[in-house]
Amino acid sequence: MCRPRASFFRSQIRFPVPIDFALQAMAERSDRASARWRRPFLRWLDGVEAGWAVPLLIACFVVIWTIYLAIAYAGGGLHPDTLEAWTLGRHFAWGYHKHPPLSGWIAAAWTSVFPLSDWSLQLMAMANAGLALVFVDRIARQFVAGHKRVLVLLLLMLTPAYQFHAQRFNANSVLLATWPLATWCFLRAFETRAWPWAIAAGCTSALAMVGKYYSIFLVASFALAALAHPARRAYLSSASPWISVVVGLAALSPHIHWLATTGASTFTYALAYANGNLSTSVDEVRHFLLGLAAAMSISAVIWLLIAGSRLRRFPADFAAMSPGLRLLFYVAIGTIVLPVLTSLVMGTDLPSLWALQGLFLFAVLVVCGTSYPIERFHTVNVTMIVAGAALAAVLVAAPIHAIYRNNHGYEEGRNFYVQAANELTRHWREVTGEPLSAVSGDDALAFATAFYSPDHPHYARPFAHQCTWGLPRRTTLDRGWAALCFRGQEYCSRWLDGVSARGGHFVRREFTVQASLWGRPGVSREVIVLMALPQARPATSAADDFSASRRGTE
Repeated sequence: MCRPRASFFRSQIRFPVPIDFALQAMAERSDRASARWRRPFLRWLDGVEAGWAVPLLIACFVVIWTIYLAIAYAGGGLHPDTLEAWTLGRHFAWGYHKHPPLSGWIAAAWTSVFPLSDWSLQLMAMANAGLALVFVDRIARQFVAGHKRVLVLLLLMLTPAYQFHAQRFNANSVLLATWPLATWCFLRAFETRAWPWAIAAGCTSALAMVGKYYSIFLVASFALAALAHPARRAYLSSASPWISVVVGLAALSPHIHWLATTGASTFTYALAYANGNLSTSVDEVRHFLLGLAAAMSISAVIWLLIAGSRLRRFPADFAAMSPGLRLLFYVAIGTIVLPVLTSLVMGTDLPSLWALQGLFLFAVLVVCGTSYPIERFHTVNVTMIVAGAALAAVLVAAPIHAIYRNNHGYEEGRNFYVQAANELTRHWREVTGEPLSAVSGDDALAFATAFYSPDHPHYARPFAHQCTWGLPRRTTLDRGWAALCFRGQEYCSRWLDGVSARGGHFVRREFTVQASLWGRPGVSREVIVLMALPQARPATSAADDFSASRRGTE
């Protein structure tokens, strides 16, 4: 059984007495004499403290949702954010133009072991979500034992953060794992005040910061929680917080040096979202809070059904909250209040997806804060709901999604990434007889070409010019370069015209690509390609190709 702990975030909602009593009586009977189909689940819950039940749950979660991604996106390529992270990671640096470097580092490390394929990076995305759940469990076991630990994870698995948000591996989803890891180390550093945990807290906080600067709200929440906690004097008078600060700054120093020597473009990119006023900020805050509430809505309803009339114990449970949970409570409040205040003061955008990685704080507080035991009957039921939802997603939703997208396409053109990359590579080799070495144009297509082309060309467009559409350097063009756009992307087509107007040996081609799903043809789209031939190519042949392309023939 679980150790009793204080409760948190429960309203005094009263359920009809017959329903509440019926559920409680059913739970008690189930725990005394379980139905045959429940017994394997109860044996699994018996293995929580033995150490194998939670890893099994997380492994099944990762495998099932990786299969979902493989089926649902069978006719489409990877999300552009994931392809961008891989593209960034190809060149190791202490920082990149748009975001801090952690997502690029992870993608590079992963693909140094696993192959360059859709399933590989889909597995990477879900492995990141699984690792996040591992760290959440490390926090939960600080306060509860047994199947309550499992209940925390199950409620989180019913939110969209660990499947649909996680599949778009980028600077936001990389925080799914770093936030609970940093929080766990901070809790241990505050409780023990031991120097190893202080070092860990500093390092993991720095790790969260190089994931995305939004993590400053988590780090600031740590500081505010330490100041608000009754045990603040013991913590602040020890060496622990100062060790964390020094170690964290030392771990961040290479990135800080990169910022100082490169113009801090990541800050410029982040501040581009600060262009609103009070009215727009109020709207942003409202949508931010509503979005987080919607993300937790299914889990919240299930928790209300589990707790029932026991929600009346909220005032007493809140007053008796353990010191560790009270510290976690202050952190949770800070991660919501601080971004809201910042948005109101600075007029910044505030999408709720930026904060999805912090939902675990509320799940831990709600479940671990209860002063009453939760019957295993409820945990088994929630397990069945989670498993049923996952199987329905794999067997029903994924094929439907794949078929629909094959017929209607994606806004960013994911259906055509593989075909466009291969067709461009074919045209390039036909004209030059050499491997394609550099590509740019529409970012999504360029990232996809770098990933899916057998030549794996490098993304040649400086990230600093992604929003300004600067012209390629002459040396880039002289070495050989290609760019591609979808027809209808006027901004990209005009840019191609501007590049070709500079003069040189260019070949312009157009071709049609068509989506395909399990041998079934789908939607089609036209692609425009501009190729700058390497100077080593014979001038006469290059001129002939350029003249032919200008006449609209090949």
